Amino acid sequence: MEYPSKLRFAVSCSSNMNRSMEAHLILKKRGFNIESYGSGTQVKMPGPTIDKPNCYEFGPTTYDEIFADLTNKDEHLYRHNGLLFMVDRNRRIKTRPQRFQAETREFDVILCLEERVFDQVIDFLNRRVGTSGNPVHVINIDIEDNAEEATFGAFFLAELCTKLEKSHDFEEEIDQIITDLEEAQPKRNLLHTICFY
Repeated sequence: MEYPSKLRFAVSCSSNMNRSMEAHLILKKRGFNIESYGSGTQVKMPGPTIDKPNCYEFGPTTYDEIFADLTNKDEHLYRHNGLLFMVDRNRRIKTRPQRFQAETREFDVILCLEERVFDQVIDFLNRRVGTSGNPVHVINIDIEDNAEEATFGAFFLAELCTKLEKSHDFEEEIDQIITDLEEAQPKRNLLHTICFY
């Protein structure tokens, strides 16, 4: 279903696994025009030890394949630590993790969920050859990478998106909306810049 009159939102974390997918789910349920991405070089997830993460390629790898791989490697471990639950949720939302730097569509607002992702997204937008010249607002909101914070963060994003969607002229009102939210939640490290397509 398309929402031609609505703002086009994108949300990005590093791997398009936890934070961006929880936000995708909640924003989609609320009717927002939303896509989700990862900005890292590969999809990284916790493994059996800290120095042995599970890594997957953006693009061809599906959530179904990741689910099967984790189940084959150690179903008990990945069920116990919540990874299988997370990947199962993800595959009900979309087919595969997507890398932001491979996307050609334009958005009005890109929501980044940690400062490193914010920097990667801005770097990509500033390096690419301009096409339309349309502005895109890139906003950073720091969200810790765990299940509980991902949920809290997704509701915070929903509040921000609602305010932007309801504003009469979001280009004019966006700075004040961000300032108000920052005052209400000072720990979130909100950053905002404008790039161009």
